[in-house]
Amino acid sequence: MPALLFIAVAYLIGSLSFAVIVSRAMRLPDPRQYGSGNPGATNVLRTGRKTAAALTLLGDALKGWVVVVLARMLAPQFGLADGIILLCALAVFIGHLFPLFFRFQGGKGVATALGVLVGLNPWLGLACLATWLAVAGIFRISSLAALAAAVLAPVYAGLLMGWGSTAITVLVISLLLVYRHKSNLIKLMSGQEARIGARK
Repeated sequence: MPALLFIAVAYLIGSLSFAVIVSRAMRLPDPRQYGSGNPGATNVLRTGRKTAAALTLLGDALKGWVVVVLARMLAPQFGLADGIILLCALAVFIGHLFPLFFRFQGGKGVATALGVLVGLNPWLGLACLATWLAVAGIFRISSLAALAAAVLAPVYAGLLMGWGSTAITVLVISLLLVYRHKSNLIKLMSGQEARIGARK
């Protein structure tokens, strides 16, 4: 029962879509109704409100980090194995993709995945962030940067933490992230993907 409770709480925290929450609080349009339709920081940035985009990015990343850190702190007190930390990491990420509170219309998971990775291992998170920043800086395409970081994340995890359960968990998160970017892949191949900050 404690394990199921941990996983359920992680999923519910993941279901807090900060793109929608911040947009409502700042009286902005619903991010699911314009641009890419994705409730994420990049799409919120299309409103021209950098503060709203920054708060969205911070909130989505923090929820992933908080869940992993709390699971690591509390699991021993409930006699739970380390594996519960990885299950909670998956649960918060899935909650972001398919949020209970917002009709299961979630984001693509980039910020939340970053928060989860930092929680698992700060160096892992920093390696993925550096990859994202490098690709985004060169090509100015958020989705391409996210896909590059997703592809390399399991490799970084394996090199830093061994090719065990953590690397497998990161691989699952990466595969889900790539799947959520399938429409972006089509646009990338056709040269129609929007660049960062473009209002369209």
